[in-house]
Amino acid sequence: MAGLDLLGKAGRDKNQSAYLASEYSFTNSYFDNPQNFRRLNVVGKYHGHVSANTNLTLTGSTFYSKWNHSGQIPDRAVESGEVGFFGSVDPSEGGETSRSNFNAQLVTLTPRNHVIKNQFFYSNYNFELYSNFTFFLEDSLNGDQIRQKERRNLFGYNGSFSTQSNVGSSRWTTTVGVQYRHDLTKGTELSHTKNRSETIDPIQLGNINELNASVYADELIQVSDHFTINAGLRLDFFRNQYQDLLAMTNRLATAAIVSPKLNFYYTFNPRLQLYLNTGKGFHSNDTRGVVPQGGREILPPAYGSDLGVIFKPFPKLLINAAAWYLWLQQEFVYVGDAGVVEPSGRTRRQGLDLSVRYQITHNLYFDLDLNTAKPRAIGELEGQNYLPLAPTFTTVGSLTLQNKSGFSGSLRYRYIGNRPANEDNSIVAKGYLVNDLQVNYSQKRYNLGLSIQNLFDVRWKETQFATNSRLKNETEPVEEIHFTPGTPFFARLSLTFFF
Repeated sequence: MAGLDLLGKAGRDKNQSAYLASEYSFTNSYFDNPQNFRRLNVVGKYHGHVSANTNLTLTGSTFYSKWNHSGQIPDRAVESGEVGFFGSVDPSEGGETSRSNFNAQLVTLTPRNHVIKNQFFYSNYNFELYSNFTFFLEDSLNGDQIRQKERRNLFGYNGSFSTQSNVGSSRWTTTVGVQYRHDLTKGTELSHTKNRSETIDPIQLGNINELNASVYADELIQVSDHFTINAGLRLDFFRNQYQDLLAMTNRLATAAIVSPKLNFYYTFNPRLQLYLNTGKGFHSNDTRGVVPQGGREILPPAYGSDLGVIFKPFPKLLINAAAWYLWLQQEFVYVGDAGVVEPSGRTRRQGLDLSVRYQITHNLYFDLDLNTAKPRAIGELEGQNYLPLAPTFTTVGSLTLQNKSGFSGSLRYRYIGNRPANEDNSIVAKGYLVNDLQVNYSQKRYNLGLSIQNLFDVRWKETQFATNSRLKNETEPVEEIHFTPGTPFFARLSLTFFF
């Protein structure tokens, strides 16, 4: 791998700063089929005053990448020796993508200590992706490769006004705001292709015009030194329009939903706090799935709550533990190779979370996160109600060293347990344990870094799906785990200059 990092900084006073960072990289990665991955990334930021009470922050970035991809491969192809663990069934998969972003934020503090925030944003996003999930299941001669392609412009505005007031002995922080986002896509395409060069037939082709506008109010009430209440209400409105360029139709649908929240916090003392968070949200949907339903049942509500405790038994140890619950009226699953959105019914998730932060010595820190969950479909028979690929146990943790001489580093692990890959748990997505190492040496003018992924070079599967597919030499399809391999041992040395 080759890479270049450049970082520039400039500032005229402590209240004004700017920087520009750029990176170009090229790699063939660890796949048997050379990835030929190219990436260019440029980021710039400016922060300063436009008046005595108003700060302006401008951020701009542009990104481009292009690659070949080995795609998902079925377990049976690896076990039979037809392809290697890092091999490919369809070596012509891959794509390219680019994104340019601009963001401007103004924050004003009025003479009466009101806070006014205004944010404007714009993004231009393009991608062209070639995939093959089922190989020769649908087309035994040409294969099932598909092309997904889109050109998108999105822009919007976020604004809020906050003020504080006292009512008796309590303090009220009131925030009201509006949000607006508009997505315009042109040539949103799904086509059956061959070898990334031949279009066999179009499956979907159209233009999307989607608007999401919302208003909200949030109240934070400091009832006493020990007790705080946070209540909020939000109204979302969606306008979805889809111009089908194959069927030559242009249809529109609208929907709205109200989402309240109510949270309680009780602080017994500086070392112990108990909290209860409750609220309602929603599961949004693809415009191509909204319009055929005329806007009906496309913003299903989601109800959630978590009861937790934050405990600091002594100054260098912090513990956060919580029990949580989430109920969804409807979930949607996007089927990429068919270009359709499928409803999957009501679901329920519940679990426990634990976070630990501990300062072992003056320079050495330890962190640990554990998450357990029991995800189930509602209304299905016991044993047939698993949610495919929903995690049931995950954990991450690290040891981090911070030294004033310039040396720093961390040794991290991440683990995910086995989880069902289909509704009856007859197909299992295997878990993994992976360790990463990061070491840095920083001085005023430069930073030297060593990053090692998968320190112990374990073999693991990063993405896994239970997919029905057929290989070239097979007469009948097989449903089993299809996967993309996780990164093997990989070391990267970087050098960054500041000027």
